Amino acid sequence: MSRSPDSTDDGRNLTGKILIAMPGMSDPRFRRSVVLVCAHSEDGAMGLIVNRPLPEIDFGDLMEQLGIEADDSARRIEVRFGGPVEPGRGFVLHSVPEHGEDPEGRLRIGRALAMTTTRDILEDLAHGEGPETAVLTLGYAGWGPGQLEDEMLKNGWLTGEGAEELIFGEDHDAKWPLALKAQGIDPSLLSGAAGRA
Repeated sequence: MSRSPDSTDDGRNLTGKILIAMPGMSDPRFRRSVVLVCAHSEDGAMGLIVNRPLPEIDFGDLMEQLGIEADDSARRIEVRFGGPVEPGRGFVLHSVPEHGEDPEGRLRIGRALAMTTTRDILEDLAHGEGPETAVLTLGYAGWGPGQLEDEMLKNGWLTGEGAEELIFGEDHDAKWPLALKAQGIDPSLLSGAAGRA
């Protein structure tokens, strides 16, 4: 699971990029969403929505449900909706040193960004240890072979670079317009209808 996104020489690999839902997105679960692509290959794609907080779910309560005892040094970790697939499964999106080996259960997404699915990272965070910057997402977004590419051709998604503020920032309402503006697009000028010339 620790394969680097740089290990593919296909220029169309979207690992580490963000997907910005276009106004014409037909799936309401992804309306105005910003998705970090964590893995992309000919077998499909997997990503985490980065602008859907779950304020009703407290990290400490979640740790208690998992039987992980948090102490006074526990980090305040935001919990988010990562996508509609396996909503009961957790993914920790976090910063990592740019160099070094990735342990079992960690998928490096970029030079200083990774996703971990193992319980030990939750135990570390519950004791004030582990990565400096982290969020916990429940569920993920998944696409079968060719599905994401098809949605992009149908004007469902725009791609861009995944800036740290888009990924870890807490102003979720601002992320979608900021992601578009970073691509040079004024969100107020977008229409939900795709046209043909």
